[in-house]
Amino acid sequence: MSATPSTTTQHRRRTAPAVAAPATVRTAHTLWLTAVAAGAFETVLAVGRMAFEGTGSAGEIGAGLAVRLTVFTLAVLCARRMRAGAGWARVTLAVGLGVLGTASMVVQPLGYLVDGGSLADAVSGAGALDWVFGASRVVHVAAVLTAVALMFRPASNAYFRRGRQA
Repeated sequence: MSATPSTTTQHRRRTAPAVAAPATVRTAHTLWLTAVAAGAFETVLAVGRMAFEGTGSAGEIGAGLAVRLTVFTLAVLCARRMRAGAGWARVTLAVGLGVLGTASMVVQPLGYLVDGGSLADAVSGAGALDWVFGASRVVHVAAVLTAVALMFRPASNAYFRRGRQA
């Protein structure tokens, strides 16, 4: 059955945002995609290292990949909905990835320092792969933190308020 022009128009009115997303929301969306790309890159590096060093079983690697693929997929879907004006997606991204995701990325390095490790030792013992991973992690964390901040700027808040009122 094909859609008639009137039903297509009605569907567009219900799903299309009344106002275009402001630059802060569009930039936050791009930064969420950047964070996902960095996370995927870090996953490839970590799996490559585990395979090369033989430190992870196929089951462990597979389970880790399944979890990450799920998180990455949900992050992209939430970022798309956030850009379209869904307030729930903004909150999900802020809490789920902005708070919990960031905490999961920094707990290991902080634990190393708390256990008496020094930054100088970590830097001096770092190989090329560690530097590439670290650079990606910096991009990843910076993208997440900046995206969260942009999602709550005044222009973004007004956009999400309009979405609730529509």
